[in-house]
Amino acid sequence: MALAIRDVREHDLDAVLALNNTAGRSILVLDAVQLRYFYDHADYFRVAEIDGQLAGFLIALRDGSDYASPNYRWFSEHYPSFVYIDRIVIANAYRRHGLGRIFYCDVNSFAEVRVPLLTCEVFLEPCDDVVVLFHGTYGFQEVGQQRMGEHGPQVSLLAKDLPSYAFVRDTYLEHGGLPDLPWLAGRKPHLADHHSTSRRLAGERRS
Repeated sequence: MALAIRDVREHDLDAVLALNNTAGRSILVLDAVQLRYFYDHADYFRVAEIDGQLAGFLIALRDGSDYASPNYRWFSEHYPSFVYIDRIVIANAYRRHGLGRIFYCDVNSFAEVRVPLLTCEVFLEPCDDVVVLFHGTYGFQEVGQQRMGEHGPQVSLLAKDLPSYAFVRDTYLEHGGLPDLPWLAGRKPHLADHHSTSRRLAGERRS
């Protein structure tokens, strides 16, 4: 079995959309316009291929985006610098084989050299104990709860501290940036830079 984790390509989008919209009620449905927003703006948008077949994907955004998600906006109101995991979807045939953990290791590696926090949410309505346990064992802690809209589901808002960020910030980010190495390269959004040029480097919670 040959596994590859790589940045999404435009020709993947139809397959990504189909996979997202058949994932079940724990994943919010997307339309083509919403998916295109992620393709154009997401800082992290990678797919997993197994033997040439799309097996899953993960989408994440940094702070400073105009993304309208109420959960993303909650984190924006409470923390100055973070990477937010919007969604992870694994195809049915590849679930329970560790692919989600591989994705989380990969997005953690992306985030820990850029921000002090990795964030996401899990649904409490319906509550999936496997998902809650997965995030707990991976180091996430609940930092809040909210309802997504007037009639939406209740969610638990989670954050994971990234201790290595302080070293990277002090050694590299404040002294010219990350080394020019392939494994440190970030995805180039397909529109003009949508992030503020004055990101705060601290990771403390907003008051």
